[in-house]
Amino acid sequence: MKTDVPKVLHEVCGRPMLAYVLDACRQVGVAKIYVVVGFGADQVKERFGSDGDIVWVRQEQQNGTAHAVMCCKEHLADFEGQTLVLCGDGPLIRAETLETVIETHEAENSTMTLATAVLDDPSGYGRIDRNGDGNLRGIVEHKDCTNEQLAINEVNPSYYLFDNKVLFEALDKVRSDNASNEYYLTDALSIIIEAGHKVAAVTAVRAEEAVGVNTKEQLGWMNEIMSRRIEESRMSVEGRSGRETGRQD
Repeated sequence: MKTDVPKVLHEVCGRPMLAYVLDACRQVGVAKIYVVVGFGADQVKERFGSDGDIVWVRQEQQNGTAHAVMCCKEHLADFEGQTLVLCGDGPLIRAETLETVIETHEAENSTMTLATAVLDDPSGYGRIDRNGDGNLRGIVEHKDCTNEQLAINEVNPSYYLFDNKVLFEALDKVRSDNASNEYYLTDALSIIIEAGHKVAAVTAVRAEEAVGVNTKEQLGWMNEIMSRRIEESRMSVEGRSGRETGRQD
């Protein structure tokens, strides 16, 4: 973003991007939220310091998405339950999408479930690798894709739900031997599949929801989409209110 402001604090319609992600988590009943912070950590903590359901976790070195989750190990290592993993720079996230992930996870009795999206231009995104039967084999990061994999339009927008114990067992086995020399959370998925655990992938993320913010141009675009959403929501509420006011018992 080329500013001193942490990306998750850049505002969309007057609110920090992270606020929308936190809202979605609360709407689906997440009991405790662990926010991993690195660059500008103090600024982020100050902005959300009054939120009593947040546990702040410091990532001193940014060594990849798997490393970020591993930073939570001291808090979650013994937790028996499900862990939702999301990115803080996706303000267009919808609680309805998270509900779909949770419902699929329960219905399929999965160890890990992720939501996917289909994009006209998948550049930069990890590709969803399925076998001939449509079953998930893994996720291949853009930098590591073959030419054939680059043609895949189904992508990973980073909406994950894990059995917590299995997640941390897999994270212990993740290595950084890839094009970025980072620890990928997507590699944990491959490890979970290879261990024989059941994994589900549901195409539930709208194209607009999948887009993160990496430039000021994208930030402006998100403001336009969010403004439209807010207006549509307002009109919907007014419409319901009008019908209720005019109703005769």
